[in-house]
Amino acid sequence: MSKISHFLKLNLALCFALMACSTTPLVQPVDGLDVVDNQIKITPDFSTKTLTGQQFTQIVRRDSRVKEIVISINTMLVSQATINGAKAEVSTRGELTIFQIPSSLRNARKLNLAISFSGTPRRGVTFAENLVYTNYFACDWMFCDQNKPSDKSTLAVTLNLPNGMSSLAPGLRYAGGPAQTHRWRSSNPVSPYLFGFAAGLFTPTMVRHKDIDLAYINATGVAQPLTRLFGTTPAMIEFFTQKAGFELPAKRYTQILVTGSEAQEHATYSTIGTHNILPILANPEDDWVIAHELAHQWWGNSITCASWQDFWLNEGMTVFMVAAWKEHRHGHAAYDREMSIAQTRWTRAKEAGWDRPLAFAGTYPTLGTRRAIQYSKGALFLDHLRTQLGEVVFWNGIKDYSRTNAGKTVTSNDFQNAMERASRRDLQPIFDEWVYGANGAP
Repeated sequence: MSKISHFLKLNLALCFALMACSTTPLVQPVDGLDVVDNQIKITPDFSTKTLTGQQFTQIVRRDSRVKEIVISINTMLVSQATINGAKAEVSTRGELTIFQIPSSLRNARKLNLAISFSGTPRRGVTFAENLVYTNYFACDWMFCDQNKPSDKSTLAVTLNLPNGMSSLAPGLRYAGGPAQTHRWRSSNPVSPYLFGFAAGLFTPTMVRHKDIDLAYINATGVAQPLTRLFGTTPAMIEFFTQKAGFELPAKRYTQILVTGSEAQEHATYSTIGTHNILPILANPEDDWVIAHELAHQWWGNSITCASWQDFWLNEGMTVFMVAAWKEHRHGHAAYDREMSIAQTRWTRAKEAGWDRPLAFAGTYPTLGTRRAIQYSKGALFLDHLRTQLGEVVFWNGIKDYSRTNAGKTVTSNDFQNAMERASRRDLQPIFDEWVYGANGAP
């Protein structure tokens, strides 16, 4: 496969990572509110391709001066909203939905927001025959702040489905209740863009790897060689565990195969399209999509950028880890090919006059330009650090950074601190050049 065709395929697969692609200014998160838990009940209507749902969100108000709950706008229609049982007025302001906190709750620290809603999401949900699944835009089918990745919460998803359907959501499924009711619960707090679900006529193929349950789901409606397609997953888990210094954050990891081009990580599972994975059958080295989404379970899901300004810590790290996996599995030439693809993308952005520091907080002109910086330049920066620091020091720094920040949100400064501890060097000039500087790396 040519470098250009691989580049185009990667571009398509990653185009739904909104915050890596956004060309508009990001909404600033509202201070004083922390979402700690979300419980979502969803009933999909396969004939009308609509959703009906209820949401129960637990929020801690750290500042009593905060008078409203501000989240991302969507096309779902709210039929009722209450906070601690009292009616909450709902309005919109630009690209925001506003839930007014009743004056009777002016001193309440714990807020329980309950919403009843229905409608057709503008993005984020795909319906097919006897199948529904979500991708990146969780805040289009529920109510959350897409622009606040630091607001991690636990999640429970209840799906009301036709008889005979199977389901998938973050965490583990709990038994009990009617056959049509599927209950899932994730106890590890994650960012809202990682929420998701799927339902359809499928049966998981189960593989046991040590104490981890791996599930491979075929939701394409066409027979697929799942164990061939996903067969390297156990080896990848071992590789990323060694590099991160801690185990896969959950004891179950699922990969669901759907038709088309999909490459999206969720909490405890990934959605992968046939366009992205079937080339593995002809070329086993073409396994980037499995590695990329799996690596996110560590870098992105567990260790999450505190704001989209530092999204390179999610995506640049993961692009680099794909290259490192390929080097481990297929040899150094495979690593060089991945770095060459990244270099091509970054060079195009530079030639267009759009090189920027990795922690650039401004507006990008195109979707591809943002990806060229936060994905590709991010990976190349890590490759540069590896060369400058040497193998032992570099990988010790990666492990220190990963273990120290597991389950947390991070900034570029957190990564810099870890690499300086490992190297016992002042890395400020390098970070100024690549991460913070006005013009990016030369």
